Amino acid sequence: MADTQSARTIAYSHAPFSTWLGIVFLFALFGLIVLAVVGPSPRSSDYEETRAKKRMEKFNALQEENKKDLTTYAWIDKNKGVARIPIERAMELTVADLAQKKPAPAGPIATPAAPAAPAGAPPTGGSPAPAAHQQPATVQPAQTSGSAVSPAAQGAASPSPATEQSLPAAASPAPATTP
Repeated sequence: MADTQSARTIAYSHAPFSTWLGIVFLFALFGLIVLAVVGPSPRSSDYEETRAKKRMEKFNALQEENKKDLTTYAWIDKNKGVARIPIERAMELTVADLAQKKPAPAGPIATPAAPAAPAGAPPTGGSPAPAAHQQPATVQPAQTSGSAVSPAAQGAASPSPATEQSLPAAASPAPATTP
């Protein structure tokens, strides 16, 4: 038993004061070295200044390019006959062109008609049905007496989708009845 007690005292013995003092001295020495290296170095950064100069150079080059584009003649697409003209000349031509035209009064603004509900559907109090579920209105071409138009030709003569959306659903023709 005596051996186990002596082993415990060795395992739990305290470090001498000189060891702690040595560790503190090493930290202080490391701090002094860092201070000596970092202290005399300049505090400002040239990196940001060089980036700012590069940005200003790019900005000035862009300004010059835009100024050249706005003040010179050049071909945009020579095959199609599209050219660039100076902005001052373009404004002069536009003013001269508009001076020759007579102003026209503005017409009333057309509001879209509410879509008609299908015959079998209950009335809704909320928003109208989405446009994907509505049937577009078609316009049949007028037939002259004595000429027959095939159904394929009637479908080819139907208006564009933009025209179909602006027509109310009630504008579709009623089926013809024979006496």
